[in-house]
Amino acid sequence: MAIPTVLLSQTIPVAQAGDTLETAVRQHARLVYRIAYSVLRNHHDAEDATQETFLKVLRYGSKLERIEDQRNWLARIAWRVAVDRRKTSWRAMQDVGPEEIEQLRSAVTGPDEMLLGSEIGKVLEKIMASLPEKLRDPMLLSTVEEMTPADISAVLGINEAAVRSRLFRGRQTIKEKLQSLLGG
Repeated sequence: MAIPTVLLSQTIPVAQAGDTLETAVRQHARLVYRIAYSVLRNHHDAEDATQETFLKVLRYGSKLERIEDQRNWLARIAWRVAVDRRKTSWRAMQDVGPEEIEQLRSAVTGPDEMLLGSEIGKVLEKIMASLPEKLRDPMLLSTVEEMTPADISAVLGINEAAVRSRLFRGRQTIKEKLQSLLGG
């Protein structure tokens, strides 16, 4: 039985949209996941946010082909999905306590150096989480996703000068907190 040409013309764009979506998923799934993870800090939540991002993209269908910079467009959607999820389920990390700092000071050689690296990472995560959202969001995109200020401005919907200013203030704040925690 032959498929009527009316049905063929209706199924071709859907197939092309599916191909475009599949290509977008293949090319950008890791980026979308990393953005979601940098916001949510939980593997399962990041996977859910990644799926939700691509479900939102699926709704756009044929518009996907007309998007000039798919990477930034997907990054912006992933960011918004993750931030929305964080608002409903994310608990802020506690401030860094003296016991974590003492652990940093006591670890010095060999395997302890490896532990020191992971401990410093934990302390930096806590410091980053304690930043105001205005500073934290650009810092996460810059350090974790290695995005340029131009890309960050597209994702967050603010101008590039504001991104540069927030990155500078965020770095200064982190530096000051580390100096005060490490005693100098």
